[in-house]
Amino acid sequence: MARSRIRRRHEAERERIAAYEATLRQVVRPLRQPPDFKRALDEVLSGFGDAIRHRDAWRPQLKTRDPGRLRLAAARHLFAVYPVAAHLEQIWLDGSGLDADEIRLCKRWYVAAAGGQSLYKLGAAEWLTRKEVHCFLNPPAVLDFCETFWLAIARTYADDLGVAQRIARSKISRTPRGELAFWREAARFFAVHPLPIEEIDDLCDYLAARLERDRQYSLRGRTLASLERQMRDWHRDIAMVARIRAAQRQAEIRRGGGKDEGGWAGSPLANWSWRPSDSKASTRGEEFAVLQITKADELVAESRAMHHCVWTYAAKCIAGQASIWSLRRTGGGRADRMLTIELDPRNRAVQIRGFGNRTARQDELQVLGRWAKARGVSLVEH
Repeated sequence: MARSRIRRRHEAERERIAAYEATLRQVVRPLRQPPDFKRALDEVLSGFGDAIRHRDAWRPQLKTRDPGRLRLAAARHLFAVYPVAAHLEQIWLDGSGLDADEIRLCKRWYVAAAGGQSLYKLGAAEWLTRKEVHCFLNPPAVLDFCETFWLAIARTYADDLGVAQRIARSKISRTPRGELAFWREAARFFAVHPLPIEEIDDLCDYLAARLERDRQYSLRGRTLASLERQMRDWHRDIAMVARIRAAQRQAEIRRGGGKDEGGWAGSPLANWSWRPSDSKASTRGEEFAVLQITKADELVAESRAMHHCVWTYAAKCIAGQASIWSLRRTGGGRADRMLTIELDPRNRAVQIRGFGNRTARQDELQVLGRWAKARGVSLVEH
């Protein structure tokens, strides 16, 4: 039965109302929760019970819901007698990327500075001088906590504020505080040799790698030219290792899989060492060793130290067509590389080379003779 005109009008009205209500639901904001002041106070007081004001005395006139801004406001109420620089307040706003010890240190320093206490006496003396603490508390530029820490140190060595700021903004500011003595030395070096931030960062990468390999590494007596040359050599070493490992991966693919650990199986022969008698030793505690090289980075290090191209033999080592050995001598507090030896699969020494591809000396061949006899190696034409 056909609908009446009145009925159709009522249905159209209901559809318009439904569409209007649907539009309202899309544009009306959900109800916002009030600022959580209690939570902000709890987070700030956690681990810091000696507040100068009672928490119940806080009467915030804040509309923000941002947890960081609420924490900062709570910290100011609980601990602040004096205003402090922004880099000390930052820890309440955002502590992401910091471990628990670093977060606690930053908060403790804020509490001390905001309360008018001596930051130097409350722990900063472990890392900074009195002059550096003063600079840290009164920075001439807006930086974060770690950058301001290093700006204070850099100002000790650099009269030029621009040079000090470049050091503070470099990767030095992101180094472990446990290595402070070494990186102080680096800051002093870059104060004497001013560089753009990008070049400082490149050298910092190299210095971090050197320090990881040798905890006694130092910048004393080094020039900028020598450091840049060593950095370029390091970059070339990295490229060599990458090429060797690429060859390893290809070899593993051809063999049908396997785990790439940056090395190869090598020869089954064991390493060897020999200590001459005291009457025959040239120095106290002298000892000789012949060690097999089975890792890419070790092969590159041998090539770099001995100034020859043994690193190019990596593909032969990976394929099992050769093994590379290094004759080394220790004694008198020194460790020296003497010879690099290539053995074929039949344990024949097909190449023996010293520094700069020189041939072996007679005294070195005598030591190799003992090794060859002990391990069944043939010294071909030697």
